[in-house]
Amino acid sequence: MEAAKHHSNGAMKPSSLQLEQQTPPAPSPLRKIIAVASIAAGVQFGWALQLSLLTPYVQLLGIPHKWAAFIWLCGPISGMLVQPIVGYHSDRCKSRFGRRRPFIAVGAAAVAIAVFLIGYAADLGHMFGDNLEKKARPRAIAIFVVGFWILDVANNMLQGPCRALLADLSASDHRKMRTSNAFFSFFMAVGNVLGYAAGSYSKLHNVFPFTKTKACDVYCANLKSCFFLSIALLVTVATIALIYVKEKTLSSQGPGSAGGNDAELDGESTGLPCFGQLFGAFRELKRPMWILLLVTCLNWIAWFPFLLFDTDWMGKEVYGGTVGEGKTYDQGVRAGALGLMLNSVVLGVVSLGIEVLARGVGGVKRLWGIVNFLLAVCLAMTVLITKLAEHSRRYTTVGGQTQPLPPSSGVKAGALTLFAVLGIPLAITYTIPFALASIFSSTSGAGQGLSLGVLNLAIVIPQMVVSVASGPWDALFGGGNLPAFVVGAVAALASGTLSVTMLPSPSPEMAKAATTVGGGFH
Repeated sequence: MEAAKHHSNGAMKPSSLQLEQQTPPAPSPLRKIIAVASIAAGVQFGWALQLSLLTPYVQLLGIPHKWAAFIWLCGPISGMLVQPIVGYHSDRCKSRFGRRRPFIAVGAAAVAIAVFLIGYAADLGHMFGDNLEKKARPRAIAIFVVGFWILDVANNMLQGPCRALLADLSASDHRKMRTSNAFFSFFMAVGNVLGYAAGSYSKLHNVFPFTKTKACDVYCANLKSCFFLSIALLVTVATIALIYVKEKTLSSQGPGSAGGNDAELDGESTGLPCFGQLFGAFRELKRPMWILLLVTCLNWIAWFPFLLFDTDWMGKEVYGGTVGEGKTYDQGVRAGALGLMLNSVVLGVVSLGIEVLARGVGGVKRLWGIVNFLLAVCLAMTVLITKLAEHSRRYTTVGGQTQPLPPSSGVKAGALTLFAVLGIPLAITYTIPFALASIFSSTSGAGQGLSLGVLNLAIVIPQMVVSVASGPWDALFGGGNLPAFVVGAVAALASGTLSVTMLPSPSPEMAKAATTVGGGFH
């Protein structure tokens, strides 16, 4: 009898464990999702500073304009290489701290190191022998370039695992996936607003008086001060998230938990390196994921011309200024910075309402299509605003030279409204593609990290193409930014059409498959 009882209990234990392993993980509480998503604010603070402050800083160090474009190419190049590699290894990481958290911690530390190198490039260059009386400072330039590349690599190391961790926390819940990406987009907007605000305040160096040195003028000191705040914010939010959200180790999870079983994710049996797995993931992609990549690629072909040249468009086409001649161009650039601030505010507000918008229009793919049509209209409107600005242009004579006056209030209001409205499709672009990738990838052979790395290729490759081709394309039509904007409008129209007509909605089968890439948290 006792033997029978013992045998019965022994049979129940593995059965109970097997049942526990087969139970799909439940989505994590919203507060943990918010904690992880808040890291985006620290990352985007640094990106906003890059966009608003580093171009003048590059000129201060004496980097020739023709070489500056090659420095900015490090973003898409590092994104193309780093995100798939980090995604691959984060899917398979067996650290006792979890799969994603070690990469987030290393990425945050690398950002701090990179920001220090960038901010102190002029001082370090002077210490190593740069002559301050000469325009070019080769040692400072070398230190800046190294720091800049480290910063882009570190940012990509952060964003991929953060997105994957959000997908893990959301488990198989489609609504939670969209919500988590919406919060990520919201905190990106928060970081943008903080970054642009800090960058526009010219007396921030007074808070850190030690930043102004013989080799570092007021502008450089302000840049240092902004980066100090950026490091403080990123380290704070990353530390809170890493302490509060605990991952289970991969080896302790059963087949029904995050990432599947060890054999599936290890990849050792195949003998394929990371990029072999990446190409293997491409071969295994199903039709929904391929369509998603195509829609995303066209979407970013539409976005990048405006993201790269928005303030330049304000300075040249709207205000009629010329780089380095008079104050009109600088006034236009500052007005463009104000437009970016408005854009970030709208981006943040819309990000919190994406779930409501998706229900209102009948699904996420229809919402993405609608906002792509809106993006196409906005990019086409740049032509109208430019023509209105040219038609109403007024001039004045200063020191014997004729200079354009700022545009009329109506033209300025139209341009700023355009910036603000573009925050709506940008919020969707930062949210829906990543949520759909997390869902569609559940039917492929790749994990969350590697699948989001694959999606990132559909973003960085268009960026590289636009960066290289937009200049010659604009020159072919006499210069200016409008030719690239028109191409962007056509790409947005194509992206919206494909989204509505060909992109499938997530199916129940995908939801069932997604349980193998879900939670595993406590």
